Amino acid sequence: MSGVGIYVCEAADIEDGGKGARFPVRAFGADATGFVVRYEGKVYAYLNRCAHVPVELDWFKGEFFESGKQHLMCSTHGAIYAPDTGACAGGPCRGGKLRPIAVLEEGSRVYWQPDQHVQAPAAQDGQTG
Repeated sequence: MSGVGIYVCEAADIEDGGKGARFPVRAFGADATGFVVRYEGKVYAYLNRCAHVPVELDWFKGEFFESGKQHLMCSTHGAIYAPDTGACAGGPCRGGKLRPIAVLEEGSRVYWQPDQHVQAPAAQDGQTG
C-alpha cells in the first residue's frame, strides 16, 4: 500500500465518460467491489452496489456509463446516478445515493483510500479489478 492509498490503475486507463476500473474491497464486513470512473476530467470512486437493490452496476466489466456518457447506470434496473456525486438522477433509486470511496489521482496513477466501512480485502496479492 502506498502512502496515498491502494493502487487501482494507471490514470490513462480511465477515459472521461468511458470504461472504469473495478477493484476488490471489503465493505461493511463482506467481500465487494469498488469502481473508479472519470467524469469531466476528475476521477470518482464508489462501492459497486446499486442504491435500489444491492447488485453491481456495470453492464460488462468496467462499463458503468449509459450511452450518453452523462450518468452512471445500473444494468439491472436502469437506476441512473450523477457521476460526480453518486446521487440518484432517475429511475427506481428514488433519492438513493451510491456509497462514495475516497480516490486520489497522484501523478500517473489512481489510488483509493479505505475508511471505517470500506476496507482493503484480506489478501491483496495478485488481485486485480
